[in-house]
Amino acid sequence: MQFFKRLYLNNLFFYVLLGIMAGFVLAYFFPSLYKVCWLFLFLLMAFTAIDILLLFASRQDVKASRTTPEKLSNGDENAIIIKLKNHYSFSVFAKVIDEIPFQFQMRNFEIKRKLGANEKDHFEYQLRPTERGEYFFGNLNVYISSPLRLISRRFTFANNQMVPTYPSYIQLRKYDLMAFSNNLMQYGLKRIRRIGHTMEFEQIKEYVQGDDIRTLNWKATAKRNQLMVNQFQDEKSQSVYMVIDKGRVMKMPFNGLSLLDYSINATLVLSNVILKKGDKAGLFAFSKKVENRVLAERRQSQMNLILENLYNIKTDFFESDYSRLYVDIKKNINHRSLIILYTNFETVDGLHRQLPYLKGIAKNHLLVVVFFNNTELNDLIHKKATTIQDVYDQTIAEKFAFEKRLIVNELKKYGIYSVLTQPENLTLDTINKYLEIKARGIL
Repeated sequence: MQFFKRLYLNNLFFYVLLGIMAGFVLAYFFPSLYKVCWLFLFLLMAFTAIDILLLFASRQDVKASRTTPEKLSNGDENAIIIKLKNHYSFSVFAKVIDEIPFQFQMRNFEIKRKLGANEKDHFEYQLRPTERGEYFFGNLNVYISSPLRLISRRFTFANNQMVPTYPSYIQLRKYDLMAFSNNLMQYGLKRIRRIGHTMEFEQIKEYVQGDDIRTLNWKATAKRNQLMVNQFQDEKSQSVYMVIDKGRVMKMPFNGLSLLDYSINATLVLSNVILKKGDKAGLFAFSKKVENRVLAERRQSQMNLILENLYNIKTDFFESDYSRLYVDIKKNINHRSLIILYTNFETVDGLHRQLPYLKGIAKNHLLVVVFFNNTELNDLIHKKATTIQDVYDQTIAEKFAFEKRLIVNELKKYGIYSVLTQPENLTLDTINKYLEIKARGIL
């Protein structure tokens, strides 16, 4: 029984068999073809038997393995490596069918390779998950054919392998050095003009060309008989909380990812930048209640703690309760902190319903509200109108886009900072805003 489960007839076998059958039909009109067709049928059976002996009779076989990352990075391309080793003494044709997790809905995965005698080969393919959680790989199926290519022998490897999908740690590595560089124009970071200095003194050093002459230390200059300047550094150990709205407004999808997952990925990267800058990073998420709380700290295990809490954020996308958020912040965050709120407002009326709570938070903390441009509306606005209906649609789209800019102005009136961004630019724009706040010393 196991033998028949591993034996598969290839398309070439059926093509030849169909040709022979067609020959038997023609033999009804041309009797001379009758014996020739029987000859080809016997030859097909003989070569099929030889093919079976080549693949099944010897102890030689093929080995294969699948190598996956320890965890997948949500929203990024992840490399899955397949390794093959041919132990047969002749060349073989391999067809690899990997049973990919159902979340990807890939039903036509197939890779074909040719392996020489005792040859090794490896290749990789990319997977881009769009939701966090556990991903189960099934069997790695390898179908091997001899040079005759009439039948295939199936080999099965790597059964039931689970790989968790975490927030985008690939982005975390990509932007790891941003906290230490002021010249990252290639990433889209803008230059920030410093207004004055922060109050944290670092050291006195020799003047070099380019130093601000306003920081000259005249007493040290007189003692050393050369120009000396005071050097300052950004204030450290300031608390920064990232607050993620996991209500229904964050369910909107862009490029396969929801706004919630974009916010989670950006929070992970920004947390790393905050800790590298010497500040304390914390987070919590809210919808009907406040959950996934991580107190702002600088300990070594903070990034792992943040990563695990981001991985475990789950929601049914209910209506978010901003009053509960306001009460929780007032009760649990007693000293002035930077609070970066990831949410989304589509209309000014939607903002006004939550504005009293945002104003209450902004009285005691520096509040930055991060919300999103609707990129599909932008596509509609720039599309050429050809009918009256298109004109109506564009007018409504422009109204919604204009309301986004009104929301920014409305928040600004009450001293609340804002970041209006596109989902794909969220990480860069939030890092920019944090660095701008640090550079201006307004926290």
